[in-house]
Amino acid sequence: MKDFLVYGHKTAARLAFHVLDWNEEQTKEFVNSIINAKKNLKYCSKCFNITDTDPCPICANPKRAQDSICVVEDVRDVVAMERTHEFKGVYHVLHGSISPMNGIGPDDIKIKELLARLMGGNIKEVILATNPRVEGEATAMYLSKLIKPLGIKVSRIAHGIPVGGDLEYTDEVTLTKALEGRREM
Repeated sequence: MKDFLVYGHKTAARLAFHVLDWNEEQTKEFVNSIINAKKNLKYCSKCFNITDTDPCPICANPKRAQDSICVVEDVRDVVAMERTHEFKGVYHVLHGSISPMNGIGPDDIKIKELLARLMGGNIKEVILATNPRVEGEATAMYLSKLIKPLGIKVSRIAHGIPVGGDLEYTDEVTLTKALEGRREM
């Protein structure tokens, strides 16, 4: 609860004030919903996304390209990617990124499980969609070095200037990434 209040204190405050306006029945219904979610949600045994079925609906969908895996750090990243309606493959959620400063190494996230998936299937491409922070970049580099010798195409999502952004307000690292990720028109 402490972490929740540190990272989402405005949202927590809004929720608390909203809950205060509820009657007892509404409050019980909300509490029971949280208990049921905690009891029924689990991680997909294939991709480690959060789900109430195993495998998750994305992994179980025969219309998804099972030979293309998008690797993300967190379950929320799957949600963000799915909002685009562009990616038609499946996911692999690492549940973190390599961060030696925080004592998180490759064995602390779902890298072994990713490699097992790659060895056991006909995977053509792995898209590394880790966050563009030092830890995300380090994780992407580490995974790339592990995956390339397997003969699987490894790509990285582009990073750069957000749509609607101005060059004059963009930091040097973001501009550098935008230049590196440029494509022919």
